[in-house]
Amino acid sequence: MILPSPAKHLSDLLLLGDPRLYERCAPLSEADRDEIPQIIADLRQVMDEVRAKYHFGRGIAAPQLGYMKRLIYLDTDRPRVLINPEIREPSADMFELWDDCMCFPNLLVRVKRHRSLTVAYLDENWAPQLWAVANDLSELIQHEYDHLEGVLCTMRAVDGKGFRWRG
Repeated sequence: MILPSPAKHLSDLLLLGDPRLYERCAPLSEADRDEIPQIIADLRQVMDEVRAKYHFGRGIAAPQLGYMKRLIYLDTDRPRVLINPEIREPSADMFELWDDCMCFPNLLVRVKRHRSLTVAYLDENWAPQLWAVANDLSELIQHEYDHLEGVLCTMRAVDGKGFRWRG
């Protein structure tokens, strides 16, 4: 069971160096279902605040707000919730890009990601889903999934020079 808390805001976003960002998250269970709408609302609120302040943000993972559970909130073509996601069939084809993260909003990190993959997950109604994605959506899911594993894009930098300031 996840303890109730007041609504989250940008000031609640965990920042680079917070030890919780390096922890592997636990799966959500049936016992957590009543808490999921509040987690989703908090993730949406903080993403909206990041977008307003920093002008980026397409996804956020629950551990970025200290919810150490396997839930991702995406807002690309429409809002989408991925509960207990699993990455399947990552392509052998890789590509490099400058990645950003809400937990260190002014830093860009050069990373290598799979060009395509399929993600299996439960939606907010606890229905199983499969979603095949490529390119920017593949990268986004890999980035958010890494948060659930306690991995930051700083840990995936292509080399020691794969960092730069946004701007």
